[in-house]
Amino acid sequence: MRNVKLSKLWDALHSSYWFIPAVMAVGAIALAFTMLTFDRTGQTAIEQWWWIYTGGADGARSLLEAVAGSMISISATAFSITIVALQLAASNFGPRLLRNFMQDTGNQIVLGTFIGTFIYCLLVLRTIHGEGDGYSQFVPQLSVTVGIVLAIVGIAVLIYFIHHASTIIQASHVIRSVSDDLDKAIKRLFPEKIGHGEPEQRQLVAEIPVSFENQACPIRANSTGYLQIIDDEKLMQIARKYNLLLHLKTRPGKFVVQGSNLVMVLPEERLNNVKTRHDSRSLQKQINDAFILGNERTEQQDVEFPINQLVEIALRAMSPAVNDPFTAIRCIDRLCAGLCNLVQRDFPSRYRYDKDNNLRVIVESITFEELVESAFNEIRQYGRSDTAVTIRLIEALAAIAAYTDNSKYQTVLQRHASMILQSAIQALPDEQDRLVVQERYNSVIKNHAQLKLQTIPKE
Repeated sequence: MRNVKLSKLWDALHSSYWFIPAVMAVGAIALAFTMLTFDRTGQTAIEQWWWIYTGGADGARSLLEAVAGSMISISATAFSITIVALQLAASNFGPRLLRNFMQDTGNQIVLGTFIGTFIYCLLVLRTIHGEGDGYSQFVPQLSVTVGIVLAIVGIAVLIYFIHHASTIIQASHVIRSVSDDLDKAIKRLFPEKIGHGEPEQRQLVAEIPVSFENQACPIRANSTGYLQIIDDEKLMQIARKYNLLLHLKTRPGKFVVQGSNLVMVLPEERLNNVKTRHDSRSLQKQINDAFILGNERTEQQDVEFPINQLVEIALRAMSPAVNDPFTAIRCIDRLCAGLCNLVQRDFPSRYRYDKDNNLRVIVESITFEELVESAFNEIRQYGRSDTAVTIRLIEALAAIAAYTDNSKYQTVLQRHASMILQSAIQALPDEQDRLVVQERYNSVIKNHAQLKLQTIPKE
């Protein structure tokens, strides 16, 4: 549970706009006190360095005031530009893409640099004393020099921010970013084979009673939200400790309503025979704690989420208000690449055994068919009257088929290819467009022997 909670905490911090600027602000405070200490303890040695600021107290004050004022002004401007970028992203790509923009480390570092420089200058500015101030004269020459360096760094960061802000709102950048999230989720959730496989499911009929649902005791959700993470190691420990069989009724990405069934526990008698009522409630709380809910979906254990994001971008691009099929085709290309990667990996078994080969947990896993439906169903429905989108969908299915020889996967791809062709024939108003789609469909089948489909006759 500790690693899962740390992962969730890091994801929340990484998605926030305050964490990195706050860390950099603390760093600026530490830097200011460190430089001032050097100025007080090594004043004679510092004056011998040729690159150190050598002006008086008034000049140092004016310099730091100018740097501090400009940095806070630029911070406000950068924040305004960021808000505009988020508004454009929400309107053009969908509000669910805002999380990707919030995770952008570059923007967070830019904001942290400006705020850190402002705080540094304020802290150094308060220590400068001239001859007529009633204090002994003190000009922190090294600290002022560092302030000048930070101002130069701020200018460089500003140039970077202008370029970066104009880049991150481009459709190609957003699509690539979501595609990278999809690839990472596939690698994380569908790893390549390592070591020996799980025991064969040879005893499942004997291990799982026919009347499982009737004999099992439900554990209900304590709160409402999207299921983001399941701590499978914690669940395995609980099942082993109490000698239980746990059947999960939901999976990451699903919306959980308070009071709905999270887990079915078998046997019920063993759960009811826990020593005390307090222990029973503690066990139910332990199981609930293994399910981490949130206000939105994440890709940590939900491979379908980045697929849905790419589909959302494609659907908005094909809307009558935008009418941008080229962006939709880019999304199809990225979906194709992700699924080509996915079909080369084995889907984890629903049945999880402990180290003694005892069945302990049955998970609610996603299937290849569900992922293909999520990727292509809505695009097919909205793009059925667009020839270019239809052709690219057919080519994408053929490309995915070329990466697998799994008969079940082939059946799924066959069905979707037939649906795409049939929808296009019914929706395309021009006979010539229907002929082009049909010819391209036949060409794809001929070039990809893996996708063996019967040609649907032309109307």
